[in-house]
Amino acid sequence: MRPAFIYAPPQTPWLRVVYQDDTIVVFDKPAGLLTVPGRAAEHQDSLWLRAVERWPSIKVIHRLDMATSGLVLMALGSTSQSHLSRQFAARSVDKHYVAQCYGQCPDSEGLISLAMRCDWNNRPRQVIDLYAGKPAQTKWTLLQQKETSFTVRLQPITGRSHQLRLHMLSLGTPIVGDEFYAHPRAKHFAKRMHLHAAGLTILHPGNHESISFESSASFV
Repeated sequence: MRPAFIYAPPQTPWLRVVYQDDTIVVFDKPAGLLTVPGRAAEHQDSLWLRAVERWPSIKVIHRLDMATSGLVLMALGSTSQSHLSRQFAARSVDKHYVAQCYGQCPDSEGLISLAMRCDWNNRPRQVIDLYAGKPAQTKWTLLQQKETSFTVRLQPITGRSHQLRLHMLSLGTPIVGDEFYAHPRAKHFAKRMHLHAAGLTILHPGNHESISFESSASFV
């Protein structure tokens, strides 16, 4: 039986700001902190509520899983929110992640195209389902192979929940520290899940020019 989950998000630093101006704020979210509040009273602490203390009008644009660290973009005001939300909906935002996976990487690069859906009896888990699932694609590039693990650059073409975690599992190389999908050796290889949102490129909602943000993964 899985032990009861106790939500204990990191308290310092309270907020790590990568970039801010009068239309957007980019944060570096730590692993273990929710992007938005959960339903339970004890799950209210989140990146968004911490940000609201400083920017009352701040709006959520996208989310990272609680266990994932890295770049999160938020908008200051409804106009910026609408502009950025359209970019995410159109898949014109360039995002990439860095992950450490267990095992031997099967090649130097590749494309995973496997449809997936929610496993309704075991939410929030997702499953591969080639018939009833929604299309999902991930590009990957090997960065470094070690004896029992490797680091990889992941570029999600679609944005399904748990997509990167499930797609790397499909190669037989789960992300280390993943409580949901990793086998015991991979799960206990690291104290936290080694998945980090490392790069983000958008069209700025103010001047409509391309702007990029980077964040280094602590496990690389």
